[in-house]
Amino acid sequence: MDLHLADKAVLVTGASRGIGLAVARTFLKEGARVVLTARGTEGLATAQAVLESEIPGARIATIAADMTDAEAIDRVVRQAEDAQGPLEAVVANVGSGTSRAGVVLDRSDWTRGLDANLVGAMLLASRVLPGMTARGSGSLTFIASIAGVEAINAPVIYSAAKAGLAMAAKTLARQVARQGVRVNAVAPGNVLAPGGSWERKMAERPEWCAQYIDAEVPLGRFARAEEIADMVVFLASARASFMTGSMVVVDGGQTRSL
Repeated sequence: MDLHLADKAVLVTGASRGIGLAVARTFLKEGARVVLTARGTEGLATAQAVLESEIPGARIATIAADMTDAEAIDRVVRQAEDAQGPLEAVVANVGSGTSRAGVVLDRSDWTRGLDANLVGAMLLASRVLPGMTARGSGSLTFIASIAGVEAINAPVIYSAAKAGLAMAAKTLARQVARQGVRVNAVAPGNVLAPGGSWERKMAERPEWCAQYIDAEVPLGRFARAEEIADMVVFLASARASFMTGSMVVVDGGQTRSL
């Protein structure tokens, strides 16, 4: 299926590993021009080298930045458009699942968790949506989580932030739809990828992880990052032209509610 993404300029945040790296790879395979961001220059350099070895002729730019900082976000978007042209698709893969658990949480816990998992993505949206609406086209896709869709014993700060992200996506979609811009979100389930939290848990507690997946996920396995990436890239494409304000769950059947 041709997704009509050839030569489109795309920005993917959190792209040095895991879901972000898989999303960048999938866009590049479709012929897009991709800008990768992450905090570490070394991780970005490694990701770029890997992608260029896998995809001959891949057009890649990298920018190291903290995507929870407004000034850094402004710089990234400006440099991305200088490098690859006006952004037609942006994937906001911003966040961390390692927030403090339990019920005794102070203001600093909430500030860190919300900045990482909600505020950074909203700052990015505020920066890229005006340009898209002015041009009359574009898509913004948030990486959310099933923790924001259903109670799955994830930390409350993380769950609340991802639930907020889902509602923000739906609300933003309504505000920019008439200007030709689409906003969606993807809620992954349990993804096993190099450098991810489940890889660490598997190393520490393999039997518990296996029992958890067997009990909670009807498909009986972890997701691959590429399986999440396929949905993200589809949503950014012209093939999803009538999808906006959607939260697409990709979790192997784990969530139970409609």
